[in-house]
Amino acid sequence: MIGATVAAFQANVRARKPIDQSEVQYMRTYTAIVERCAETGLYVGHVPGFPGTHSQGATLEELNANLREVVALLLDDGEPVLDGEYVGTQTVTVE
Repeated sequence: MIGATVAAFQANVRARKPIDQSEVQYMRTYTAIVERCAETGLYVGHVPGFPGTHSQGATLEELNANLREVVALLLDDGEPVLDGEYVGTQTVTVE
């Protein structure tokens, strides 16, 4: 679908036609926290602040595909109200 949207955009630019905003799809990017489960060896991930966005996979690629599917399904219900955001990581040193 994205390829078709890009092609339509390029055709409109070549023809100097105005862009139909209904054809424009916006890409959303979310940061997922990923850990490896010691018991199963699976990669487990979730998007902080986005309720319901958690999944797992045998590989990082599979986890990413699964998370994309979960996020897409949740976005079908409308734009989420995020209750937090990813800030980063910190190293904690103790004696």
